[in-house]
Amino acid sequence: MPINSATPLLDNIESPNDLKLLSDEQLFQVAGELRQETISAVSETGGHLGAGLGVVELTVALHAIFDAPKDKIIWDVSHQSYPHKILTGRRSRIRTLREKNGLSGFTKRSESEYDPFGAAQSSTSISAALGFATARDLGGSCETGLGETIAVIGDGSMSAGMAYEAMNNAGHLKKRLIVILNDNEMSIAPPVGALSSYLSQLYAEEPFQDFRQIAKGAIGFLPEPFKEGAKRAKRLLKSMAVGSTIFEALGFSYLGPIDGHDLNQLLPIFRTVQKRLDGPILLHVVTKKGKGYRPAEMARDKGHAIGKFDILTGKQKSSKSNAPSYTKVFADSLLKHAAQDSKICAVTAAMPDGTGLNLFAERYPSRCFDVGIAEQHGVTFSAALAAGGMKPFCAIYSTFLQRGYDQVVHDVALQNLPVRFAIDRAGLVGADGPTHAGSFDIAFMANLPNMVVMAAADEEELVHMVATAVDYSDGPIAFRYPRGNGVGCDLPLIGKSLEIGKSRLIASGNTVALLSFGTRLSEVLKASETLKLKGIEPTIVDARFAKPLDEQMIISLVENHEAIITIEEGAIGGFGSHVQQFLSEKGVFDKGFKLRSMVLPDFFIDQSSPEDMYKQAGLNANNIEDSVLSLLGLETFKRANL
Repeated sequence: MPINSATPLLDNIESPNDLKLLSDEQLFQVAGELRQETISAVSETGGHLGAGLGVVELTVALHAIFDAPKDKIIWDVSHQSYPHKILTGRRSRIRTLREKNGLSGFTKRSESEYDPFGAAQSSTSISAALGFATARDLGGSCETGLGETIAVIGDGSMSAGMAYEAMNNAGHLKKRLIVILNDNEMSIAPPVGALSSYLSQLYAEEPFQDFRQIAKGAIGFLPEPFKEGAKRAKRLLKSMAVGSTIFEALGFSYLGPIDGHDLNQLLPIFRTVQKRLDGPILLHVVTKKGKGYRPAEMARDKGHAIGKFDILTGKQKSSKSNAPSYTKVFADSLLKHAAQDSKICAVTAAMPDGTGLNLFAERYPSRCFDVGIAEQHGVTFSAALAAGGMKPFCAIYSTFLQRGYDQVVHDVALQNLPVRFAIDRAGLVGADGPTHAGSFDIAFMANLPNMVVMAAADEEELVHMVATAVDYSDGPIAFRYPRGNGVGCDLPLIGKSLEIGKSRLIASGNTVALLSFGTRLSEVLKASETLKLKGIEPTIVDARFAKPLDEQMIISLVENHEAIITIEEGAIGGFGSHVQQFLSEKGVFDKGFKLRSMVLPDFFIDQSSPEDMYKQAGLNANNIEDSVLSLLGLETFKRANL
C-alpha cells in the first residue's frame, strides 16, 4: 500500500469478499474512497460519470452483504457499473474504460464472472433476474453457481414496458428475487410520465416515512406467532398512509423509500432481506445522480456521458472542430422548417439532448414529445400523429430504434403512414462499442414495403434530407447520419427537397464505379486519389437512397464499366444487397459483370476510436483501394487491418 495513499481501504479490496471483513464504519470509508476513485478514473477516460456516483453506497452495500458472483447482481443499462468493476477485481484496468482492448463501459459476460448478464440497453434487468431465479429453481447451474438474483433498475428504465412485463411474470411465478428501484429522479433527461410523478408522491408521504423508520426490518425477526399480525398491521398502516402500490398489485412485496446514500439504512435492510427473502420484493431506493461531485450534480444531465475532464473544475477536455455535429445540423434544420410549418412535431425516447431535440423543445414545447425509454410507444405514437395530419419526426438512435421495430413494421410501414425517422448514431460509434453501434438499420428499414431510406454523405446532404422528409407525405421515410462532426462543408440556409430515389454523380471515370451510401464517401474520395496514381480513374456516385434505388444510374454504370463496388456503413443485407438483387433480376451477372459489396463484417467490433473500428471493419480508404485492385485483377495483396 502506498504510504500516502488517499484510498487506504480500497487499496486492499481485491474482491467483494474483502468487504465482508470490514466493519460498517469501515464500509462508510470504502464508499468515500470508491467515489473518489471513480471520479479520478473517469476524468482520464471519459464515460458515464453521474450514474456511477449515484450508486456508490448501493454498490458497496450489495457487495458487502450478498455473495457475488454466486448471487447475480444485474445492473440495468449498466452504465452505472464503474464502481462495481472497481470492487470486483478490475481496479487495475479501470483507466482503460471504453478504450481498445480495455474495459467495456457496460457489464460484459466475457469480461468478468461478476458480470452475469451483459447490458447496455434499458429495462432488461428484471427479465434477466427472473430467468436466473427460474434456472436456479429448475436445477440449472453455471461456473459460479446460482444464488439470489438482484436487478438494479433506474426509474428511467421503469418507463419501458418490458420492465412491467417482467414484473408481471415474476409476480405470477412468485420466484425469490430482488428488484432494487434506483430512483434518482433523473434518467438522462428530466423524468417524464406518470410513474415519475407517482414515485415522487410516494416519497413525499411523511406517515409512510415515519412508519418505515419504526418498522424497518423488524418483522423478519419477530417470533413466528406474531409475524402474521405484524404483517397485517404493516399493510394496514401503509394502506392508510399511501394506499396500495402498483408494485404490490404486480405481486411484489414493497419496501421503501430508502435513502440510497445511507449505509445505516442499506446494510440492515439488505441483511434482513437476505435472511428472510421468500418471494419477489422491490426495494425503492432514492439516490442522487452525480452524488458527491458538484460539477456532475449541477450539470443539466448530471454528468451522464462526458469526455475527459479536469477534476477541480469539471471542465471537459474536448477536441475542437470547426464543423458542427451531424446532430446539431439536424436539429437546426428541423427548427427552420418548423418555423414555417406548424404541423411539424418531434418525438424522442428519453434522449432530447442526444438527438438535438432539446433545442426543438425549447422553441416549440407543445410540439415536442419525450416519451421516456419507450421506443415502441414512441413509434406508434408517431404513427398516430401522422394519421392525425401532423408531420412527426421520430428521432431515435439506430441502436435504440431496434427496440421499436415491430411497431415500425406493423404500425407505420403496413399502414403507409408518413412518419419521418431521423436515425442518429448510424454506423460505428467508438467508445460505447458494439452495443450502441448503428449497424443494422439500413437492412431492417430498407426491406420494408413503402419505406424510403436515405443516408447523408455529409452535413450539407443532411440538410437537404431533412427538407426532403418535410415535403414527403406519401409514406414513411428515414434518413440516417453518424455520431460526431461533419466534414466542414458549407451549409445552405435551408435545405432543398431531393428527388426521391435519385443519386448524385460526384466524379466521372471508367472501368470501375464506386457507389457509396453514407459518410464513407470521404474515404471513397481518398481512395480515388491514390487509384489515379495507378492509372485507374473510378466513377464515384453518392447513392443517397438505398430505397428506392436509382435504377437508371445503376444501369448506366453497368453499361459503361467493368465493375461496381458498393460501400456502406451497415451490415450484410443492406444497400449492397438491394443493388445485387436488382442487377441479378436484370441478368447482368450472366454476362460477366463484376459486383462487390463492402459492408460491416459479420461480427461485433469492440470499442475503440471510430477510425480504428472502421479499419477493423475493412471500410477505410486503403480497403477500398485494395478492393478495386483485387476486383480488377491488377494487384492482389492483403493489407493488414489491425
